[in-house]
Amino acid sequence: MARTVAIGIQDFEKIRSSNYFYIDKTAFIKEWWESGDDVTLITRPRRFGKTLNMSMLEQFFSLKYANRSELFEGLAIWEEEKYQKLQGTYPVISLSFATVKEKDYRTTRKKICQLITKLYAENSFLLESGLLYETDVTYFKRVSETMDDSDASLALYQLSDFLCRYYVKKVIILLDEYDTPMQEAYVDGYWEELVHFTRNLFNATFKTNPWLERAVMTGITRVSKESVFSDLNNLQVITTTVDKYTSAFGFTEEEVFAALEECGLAEKKEKVKCWYDGFIFGKQKDIYNPWSILNFLANGTFTMYWANTSSNSLIGKLLREGSRRMKEKFEALLAGNSIRTLLDEQMVYSQLKGNESAVWSLFLASGYVKVLAHEAEELVDVGHMPVYELALTNKEVQRMFFSLVHDWFNEVEVEYNDFLKALLIGDKKAMNVYMNRLTRQIFSYFDTGKGPAGDEPERFYHGFVLGLLVDLYDRYIITSNRESGFGRYDVMLEPRNTEDVAIILEFKVQEEEEESDLEATVMAALKQMEERQYAANLEAKGISKERIRCYGFAFQGKNVLIG
Repeated sequence: MARTVAIGIQDFEKIRSSNYFYIDKTAFIKEWWESGDDVTLITRPRRFGKTLNMSMLEQFFSLKYANRSELFEGLAIWEEEKYQKLQGTYPVISLSFATVKEKDYRTTRKKICQLITKLYAENSFLLESGLLYETDVTYFKRVSETMDDSDASLALYQLSDFLCRYYVKKVIILLDEYDTPMQEAYVDGYWEELVHFTRNLFNATFKTNPWLERAVMTGITRVSKESVFSDLNNLQVITTTVDKYTSAFGFTEEEVFAALEECGLAEKKEKVKCWYDGFIFGKQKDIYNPWSILNFLANGTFTMYWANTSSNSLIGKLLREGSRRMKEKFEALLAGNSIRTLLDEQMVYSQLKGNESAVWSLFLASGYVKVLAHEAEELVDVGHMPVYELALTNKEVQRMFFSLVHDWFNEVEVEYNDFLKALLIGDKKAMNVYMNRLTRQIFSYFDTGKGPAGDEPERFYHGFVLGLLVDLYDRYIITSNRESGFGRYDVMLEPRNTEDVAIILEFKVQEEEEESDLEATVMAALKQMEERQYAANLEAKGISKERIRCYGFAFQGKNVLIG
């Protein structure tokens, strides 16, 4: 009989006590413990079981669960007697920053202090233990949501000391979703303030803490060592490209197929693989998204589950404001192709603006792209960033990005759809009317750079091309800035069937020294397309000249003329 698939439960005890569907990840406990690492940071995409695994670690090691062996009986960790004896033998400090999503530094700091204050309240028995000095008691009572920076930075350090005295044993510290407030700080503009506060807190807690036995932190991203972890020489970082703990987070294909069998969905294996497989951790391929799999097991419907579980505002902002080159790479990904790019997994937030490698690092850490191949690691040792080949993770992620791009045009959906209809039937008059409405309403949405004026149409038209990709994907193979004939066209729409015509678009900014008006610019664009034989690739595929339309788009500010 299939177990009940409960959605959204992150408490290990609740899942085990209720006998809900659970895939055994307790081997992670042994792997981590035997690594001997002092402080471990594990980065994985959201909804990949980080919080549930942290709950599992807490309930395995914590003295509060010393008499709860039934939670682990029958699981992998219980097969060795030495781990049966280890269960429930350590004081554990466990906290999560998952809910710290505030709009300003003051409120963020306050919320972190509230979480720490709650820990002190839970351990208030220490005040009656007789083990604290008068100065310790005074400090203990100063811990509050309004404590100063000095007290806040030492709070977990001091609590470690107090618990170690009481239990005569060093503590294990678990910090889940450590980087959630940092993501909000970047988006809302208080990064530097939060980094200063966090650096001091982490240094005292994880580096200079003589009462610390071991620690685990989890998050989505690896924040650069220089900004947050500058003093943590004892930090072991496990990103998605590291070959360690590769099956501890996410479901393996074997686990997924067994789950489908249990739930009577075995015939759906191949389609499940297409939709939800594709994550790669270290050398471990065929990792599936747990959130999507659990939701599919519960209702058997193929749709976006994981991709809709949090805001994609940061990703959308980075794509819209990205350079032409970055948009071209994103276009290639949407079209199902791979890209090659430099990648530095430490350069996540502090380098996001204007640094393409940092943006793609964020995409990788977030689970939106997967690594198909990368250069030899020896390059890193000589100061070179390796080049990675990346692709979208799976069909669910592709659908998410299609939805994201489509939302960019929500405010002008009618005009945009009318423009596409006019484009497909070759109505230039209507194309001009609708395109000028589009540019006036959303030009600045894509024109967010500080480059020369000539960059503005570049940024707009690449955003526009992304919209084409989404809305015409079923009918056309859409490419941009590719070689054909003796030059590089701007946009090409190659029909997937013989009923449709092929379309080539060239975007050109009016050069007042060379062209008297927009009509002259249109003629220059059309002449360029003819002289450089942009239609050559289409003709080589058997598409006749009569079935190829060429349009020149001339820009002057927000004014556009199509001819």
